[in-house]
Amino acid sequence: MTEIPLTHVLILSSLLFIIGFVGVVVRKNTLFMLMSLEVMLNAVGVAFIGAGSVWQEADGQIMFMLILTLAAAEVAVGLALLIRMQRRYRTLNIDVLNQMKG
Repeated sequence: MTEIPLTHVLILSSLLFIIGFVGVVVRKNTLFMLMSLEVMLNAVGVAFIGAGSVWQEADGQIMFMLILTLAAAEVAVGLALLIRMQRRYRTLNIDVLNQMKG
């Protein structure tokens, strides 16, 4: 079986992370920002899996499971906030959040 070099995995992971970061910085829609955060978390997971594969250790897979758990919690809390924001302000524009007081 052919092994993929670690540099290729890290380049892919870096590109995915940059795409996610640009999505978080550029977008105004909160839903797209959350999806970009998911892309960033998956990029970190790909890096851990690739490094664990090269070093023949299961640590990368364990870290990826922790990242998936974090992503699931982020989705649950984020979607609850989005639903509340949509009902209250009738928009998902992030600039509206500065009007929230409480």
